[in-house]
Amino acid sequence: MGRLSGFKYREIVHRLKRLGFEFYRQAAGSHEIWHNPVTRHYTTIPNHPGDMPEGTLRAILKQADVEPDVFLKT
Repeated sequence: MGRLSGFKYREIVHRLKRLGFEFYRQAAGSHEIWHNPVTRHYTTIPNHPGDMPEGTLRAILKQADVEPDVFLKT
């Protein structure tokens, strides 16, 4: 298990909010699109129960242009 494993949807959203992201709109199914008006980056976050797979969280952070170290420190 890596450093980015074991995060739930609520914790991910909480940290992204601290980094300036805002809810933008509901996407297909249980997915949400979040936007940072300052950096103008978008990311799609699945709202599923349980822990987010590490690879999915890495993809979210890559879309959002957020380094994993910055995410972990917030």
